[in-house]
Amino acid sequence: MKLLLAEDVRHLGKAGDIVNVRDGYARNYLVPQGLALIPTQGNIERVEELKKKRAADIEARKARLAEAAAILEGTSITIKAQANEQGHLFGSVTQKDIAAALQAMGHKISESQVLLAEPIRMLDRFHIPVRLEEGFEANIDLWVVPEEA
Repeated sequence: MKLLLAEDVRHLGKAGDIVNVRDGYARNYLVPQGLALIPTQGNIERVEELKKKRAADIEARKARLAEAAAILEGTSITIKAQANEQGHLFGSVTQKDIAAALQAMGHKISESQVLLAEPIRMLDRFHIPVRLEEGFEANIDLWVVPEEA
């Protein structure tokens, strides 16, 4: 049976493809789940419009992410922590602390987006990558300074 895919189906095809599948697979899974339609001219046009809308949505999302990455790029944050005379921290600065500082500045960043190999245990300046989404990263400057006693 020939069907028009309304959505991407793993191991079968992408939305808009006309595929040949077994009757049972079409009747029992693809059509009831809304993954495929009978390939009439109206359905083909509707799926093409849907594909265009999805492509426009993806482009708009990429533009928003690129703008957010540009705003975040080079942002400087300062975190105060207790340290000894040699500059070693009593404790550490973690992804959670960095994300909280960015959120306090108004950025919508979760701790999983902060790419930190290991917690920071020294007073210094650090360049920390923040991954907004796959392909969109920004580097922030982190200053870890001693807390005033």
